[in-house]
Amino acid sequence: MISALLIFLGLAILFGLLLGYAAIRFKVEGNPVAEQIDRVLPQTQCGQCGFPGCKPYAEALANGESEVNLCVPGGHEVMIQIAEITHREPKEMEAEPEEIDTKIIAKIDEDLCIGCVHCIKACPVDAIVGATKMMHTVIESECTGCEKCVPVCPVDCIDMIPEEPTPQTWAWPEPARSEEPLIQTLGQKA
Repeated sequence: MISALLIFLGLAILFGLLLGYAAIRFKVEGNPVAEQIDRVLPQTQCGQCGFPGCKPYAEALANGESEVNLCVPGGHEVMIQIAEITHREPKEMEAEPEEIDTKIIAKIDEDLCIGCVHCIKACPVDAIVGATKMMHTVIESECTGCEKCVPVCPVDCIDMIPEEPTPQTWAWPEPARSEEPLIQTLGQKA
């Protein structure tokens, strides 16, 4: 009886050591194609592709479970790069990114906030901070403007506003273009 127990104990130790060695020697870090796709994606974690973030979308692409044309923030250029990495045909984009002159960010009216934490749970990039039954606020530099926090707010205290320009982000506005040619305009004034 004791000898059988010692044999099983010896086998358990031997197999444990073999499994430990195999785990170290043959360790797989992850799918290298998914890692390459993830480096191409814009890392906005906006969820517009239908996945909770860029990494899950990259993994689905690497496994052939998703289309190459779902990354709206990345646009056409990212779609082409993904198609090259996955050796698949490029497709028309599912949706085109809206032309936005300035970045929009979430702004919480702190006087109305009830601290329900719905917005914190909905934010894919953890740009909202606060605690239960306490006021919340947005870390403006982290907000991607995905608007996922707006519909979940029960007191409607979140607005999407244009980001205030800073000396580093300000740029000269484009000159207004007239519909009429300049020669016609000058001829009418004479």
